[in-house]
Amino acid sequence: MIRAIKSALAQTRKVEEIIVIDDGSTDGTDAALKAAFGDRILYVRQANAGVSAARNRGMAMSRGRYIALLDSDDEWLPEKTARQVEWLDAHTEFGMVLCDVERVDGEGRMIDRFRRRDVIREDGWVLSMVLQDPALAPVSAMFRREVFADIGGFDENLATAEDLDFHLRVASRWRIGVVEEILARAVRGQDGLSALARTYDDYTKVIERAVSSAEGRVPRADAQRALAAAYLRNARGAVFENRFADAMRWIRKARSNSSDRAIRREARSTGMLAVKRIALNLLGRGRR
Repeated sequence: MIRAIKSALAQTRKVEEIIVIDDGSTDGTDAALKAAFGDRILYVRQANAGVSAARNRGMAMSRGRYIALLDSDDEWLPEKTARQVEWLDAHTEFGMVLCDVERVDGEGRMIDRFRRRDVIREDGWVLSMVLQDPALAPVSAMFRREVFADIGGFDENLATAEDLDFHLRVASRWRIGVVEEILARAVRGQDGLSALARTYDDYTKVIERAVSSAEGRVPRADAQRALAAAYLRNARGAVFENRFADAMRWIRKARSNSSDRAIRREARSTGMLAVKRIALNLLGRGRR
């Protein structure tokens, strides 16, 4: 967390307000932060309520025109706030701007670059594109205060996929843009909420809800393809967890929701992978 806060304090454009929400830590965070930063940050401790509740509380307490998020393991590169504030100032009709993110392992070694243009091919009303791949690195986002007031922050009822849900709800009501630069760094590869089995149900719930609310506002084929892709994502995960009945159920749902050729090919491929893993499991049992 100290590295994250230092990265906010090191911005070339001064950050006017840093609010730290401690979501029920028991490791002496309070004393460590007071010793390191004094009154340069506003520290608030709450009983453990989850990442969405912590983010929502911080956003509700903030007073600035723009809001940016920073989780304890992540960091902003020095130009992040300057570049994104500049972009939003120049595009007054947009609600949120994203940037590329350098994703690293626990030792700080680069894994890859999360390129926002791979999904958001052009700035503006991007819901149809985001539906196909709603992944969001919260550290990459800066948005207007009005966005938070409008959509109500993160869904505190979701244990996982809350960032995807936020991205989709913003895209459904606001224009979104991209600064095509790496302006943030995020740690990957640690077991966390995304490792929970519940992630499949949450992901599906988020996509189904978004597709339903987007009816009439995005091409039907795009909505169906997004839903089918979500089911196939779950199917692949279930295959590697040896949950073959679940995998086949997701594959059938994918096929019934879209006639897109790529979806059909992926469904066949995932089905064949399931069959191979079933055979390998049976062969292994036979040898024993």
